[in-house]
Amino acid sequence: MHATDILLIVLGLAAGAATLVGGALALRFASKIHLILGLSAGAVLGVAFFDLLPEALSLAGRAGAAATIPAAAAAGFIFYLVLDRALLIASSHEAGHRGHLGAGTLTVHSFIDGLGIGLGFQVSASVGAVMAIAVLAHDFADGVNTVNLSLAGENRPRTARLWLAADAIAPLAGIGASRLVSPAPGVLAILIAVFAGLFLYVGASELLPESHHRHPRAWTTVATLIGLGLLWLVVRLAP
Repeated sequence: MHATDILLIVLGLAAGAATLVGGALALRFASKIHLILGLSAGAVLGVAFFDLLPEALSLAGRAGAAATIPAAAAAGFIFYLVLDRALLIASSHEAGHRGHLGAGTLTVHSFIDGLGIGLGFQVSASVGAVMAIAVLAHDFADGVNTVNLSLAGENRPRTARLWLAADAIAPLAGIGASRLVSPAPGVLAILIAVFAGLFLYVGASELLPESHHRHPRAWTTVATLIGLGLLWLVVRLAP
């Protein structure tokens, strides 16, 4: 087993641990989650703006396909928007069903996160590492939201814990799936841009509103700015 494979397994397990921690805290403490969600929002947006989009443009430029990157990022954003709203509409009349759909969607999202980490390492170690930071930052929030969505759908705490376990395993499964494919640089650039669009939706449409809804105070905004600043610094210092 290569060192990269070991690192990817460790990152997958770390992402799962972050999800479990977030879910456990959601089951016990709710008053301080807003600051973590705000920080996570800044980190996720920072990865999209400061790392993924520039890297996608660089890869696509070498393949002569830079013009496709904005459209690919928009496609990722729109795809997750449509999926999110479609599931919301489909489950609007059945609360328990909606709890399963919401938690299931986040589990699929975590699988995609793991896939993104694996594909990022195919670009370079620095891109993979920065994507892993973003995933760890918002997998905590995913754990919080998985529990909250399951409970909001009138599911019992035991059901919420089962969904939390599935969500924790999903990133490692996604990383494993990424090792089965090796796309060409032009295709990889488009995939990275799509992930940037996904992260933009998650940060701007889920984490930011959720953090503000939970506790609309100045410190929530400060936490988001700190998250952005930290990711800018990480990208600047990455080799």
